[in-house]
Amino acid sequence: MSDLSYRDAAATDATAVATLFADCFTQTFGGLYAPDDLALFLGEKRPEAFASEIGDPDFAFQLAEADGVVIGFVKLGPPDLPGDTPPESIELRQLYVLSPWQGAGVAAALTDWAFAEARRRGKVHLQLSVYVDNHRARKFYERRGFVEVGNYRFMVGNHVDDDRVMRVLL
Repeated sequence: MSDLSYRDAAATDATAVATLFADCFTQTFGGLYAPDDLALFLGEKRPEAFASEIGDPDFAFQLAEADGVVIGFVKLGPPDLPGDTPPESIELRQLYVLSPWQGAGVAAALTDWAFAEARRRGKVHLQLSVYVDNHRARKFYERRGFVEVGNYRFMVGNHVDDDRVMRVLL
């Protein structure tokens, strides 16, 4: 069994986060998109973009590592979803775990951290968007108390996905 650990991200982690994001997104959703749309979308998720967010106090990242290798991460940031956002909200912008670690409690630990960090920042609501057909993720969020509150048109390149906005009271 690998040694799991969790820590805040540093700017030097931006490449590892970008790589993990691209790997997880492509593995989970890559077959849904034309190659040009997927390439356009992933091109916006470069290490420089993650480094900028890691250095921004409005964002917060927690990494999961196994034997010193990043195997998952969660990112919180300012709310940016359509619809009415209650005051004192924060958005769970991304939660990704490499497939060998899915079901091992990593996502739960990262989500626990996200709840605690949101509360530490004085937030009352945590919201996110999830692809309508990502049933595993939707069930995970529902078990954590999230409820569907709206729809979201999520762009992957020029392709429009049907996402659901979910929210939980902290």
